[in-house]
Amino acid sequence: MLALRLARGTRPLVLVRRLMVAAASAGVGFLLLCTLGYASTHPAYSTASVLRLLWCFVPLAATVQFAVAVARTDPSTRPRPGLSAVGLGPVRLGVLAAVSTAVSCALGSMVALLLFLHLRGDLTGLPFDGAAAELLGAGSPLPVAATLVLLTLVPVAAATASAMALRTRPVQPAVPEDGTQDIVPDEQIPAPAAPPTGLPWGVALTAAGLAVEAYASRDGAGSPFPLPGIPDATPVWVLAGWSLTAIGLAMAGPGLTYLCGRLLQAVRPGAVRLLAGRVLMDEARRIGLPLGVVCAVLSAVIAAIALYGTGPRHFGPLTALGAVLVLGCTTATLLTSALEAKQARAHLAQTLLRLGAPVSALRAAVALRAGVLLVVFAPMTWAIAELAALPLTG
Repeated sequence: MLALRLARGTRPLVLVRRLMVAAASAGVGFLLLCTLGYASTHPAYSTASVLRLLWCFVPLAATVQFAVAVARTDPSTRPRPGLSAVGLGPVRLGVLAAVSTAVSCALGSMVALLLFLHLRGDLTGLPFDGAAAELLGAGSPLPVAATLVLLTLVPVAAATASAMALRTRPVQPAVPEDGTQDIVPDEQIPAPAAPPTGLPWGVALTAAGLAVEAYASRDGAGSPFPLPGIPDATPVWVLAGWSLTAIGLAMAGPGLTYLCGRLLQAVRPGAVRLLAGRVLMDEARRIGLPLGVVCAVLSAVIAAIALYGTGPRHFGPLTALGAVLVLGCTTATLLTSALEAKQARAHLAQTLLRLGAPVSALRAAVALRAGVLLVVFAPMTWAIAELAALPLTG
C-alpha cells in the first residue's frame, strides 16, 4: 500500500520511467509466451524450442538491468537522514523498491498475456485474418503452470535484483528546500575511489570469447549462423563465444572508465580536466558497467550487420522485437545511470557554484567526460565487432 501511495505522488518523469519498465516487461513476457506457444505446437523441435528460450534470456537480462537502474534513481526509495526514525531504514527502503519494481513488471506481464491471448484468438477470435496464428501457436492449449512461471520470471528477477542493489546504498546528504547549505571551510573535492579490479578479467574473457568463436566457426566460414525463428540449431560454441565476449566487455567497462579518468588528468591538468577526471574515476563503477553492456550490444549489432547485410535475413518479427528490447533497455539503462550519477554529485556541484566556480566550467567538464568516453569506447566496440564477424564471414 505504501508503494502504491508513493507511486501516486511521484513526479511525471519517474512515472514515465516506471511505464518504460512495464513496457519492457511486457515485451519480454510476450517473447516467453511465444516460445511456449511454439513448443506446444512443435513438440518434435525440442532443440529449437530450447534455443528460443535461451535467446529470450538476453532481453530478460537487459530488462532486469534497466529495472534496477530505474529503482536506484527513484526519489521515494533514496536513503535520507531521518527516515530510519520512522521505520524506513535501508532494508525497508530496499523492500519498498522491490515491491514497486515488482508491481511495474507484473503490470507489463499482464499486458503481455492479454495481447498474446488476443492475437491467438483465445478471447474474441483470430485478428488480422489469422496472420499470427502459426507464429503464436494458435489452436493448441497452453499449460497453465508453465504460463504462470514464465510470466513471473521478470517480476521476481527484477524485484530481487532491485532489493539487492539498494540494500547497501549510502545515505544522501540532506539539502534544505531553499537550496542553501552550510559550507565547511576545509571542504574540497573528495579523493577518487579505488580502481575497479575487473579489467584484467574482462580483457581475458573478451579474448577467450573471440578465440572460442573463431575455433567454432573454422569449418563453416562464410555461412552466418541462424537466429531463432527457424528450426535449425545455432552452433552452441559460437553462442558461447559471443556470450563470453559480452560478459568480458561488461566486466572491463568500469576499469576502462577509470582509466579514462586517469587519462584526463595526465600531463599537467587544469581545473576543468582535473574535475572531469576525478568525477569520472569516482563514477567508474556506476556508469562503467552499463557502458560496457552497451558496447557489447552495439558490437553484436555491427557484427550482425556484417553477417546479414548483403545476404538473406534469417529472422522474423520476434527476433526484431528482442533486438529492439535489448537495444532500448541497454541504452535507457546507460542514460538512467548517468542521471543517477548526476544526482549523486549534486551536492558537489552546488558547493562548487557557491564557492565561485562558473557554470561554463561544470558544463565543460561534462562535455570532456563524454568526449573521452566516446573516443575510447567507440573504436574498441568497432574493433571487437569486426573481430567477432571475421571468422563467420570468411
